[in-house]
Amino acid sequence: MMEPLHAPWRIAYIRGPKPAPADAAIFKQIAESSDDEANYVVVRERTCFAVLNRYPYTGGHLLVVPYKQSPDLNGLTEEELSDLFKLTRRCQNALSKVMNPDGFNIGINLGRAAGAGILEHVHVHVVPRWSGDTNFMPVLAHTSVLPEALSEVAALLRAAFAS
Repeated sequence: MMEPLHAPWRIAYIRGPKPAPADAAIFKQIAESSDDEANYVVVRERTCFAVLNRYPYTGGHLLVVPYKQSPDLNGLTEEELSDLFKLTRRCQNALSKVMNPDGFNIGINLGRAAGAGILEHVHVHVVPRWSGDTNFMPVLAHTSVLPEALSEVAALLRAAFAS
């Protein structure tokens, strides 16, 4: 039987004002930029691209983003949808090769209630995971510990995609 954990201090957050979500224009700016290194883009394909999350849950956290802006999967053509998931698979394989994770969280957050940070532009999260990678830092200190710089991970992943 699961024991309930009462957290009455959370009600202020639940009822209170929420911070504005990130602007979907960030994906458009990255898509239109030619500076992939500065933007941490690791691969571009015809209808979508993959970029390292600047605020990752764990090291190597990638976002697979269609060039077309749509709030959900219904706004994508069959070809765009297929390309999105093919690139998601390629990202999983590249991360496996470069970072050797024990597993993955792969998912899409649709809507504010589901945790979407960028509501207007659907994207897939590909998050490598290691046994024991959650510790007191994110739980108590609201701080992620990344053992490798984003620029270094981006360079390794670009090389993996190129091979």
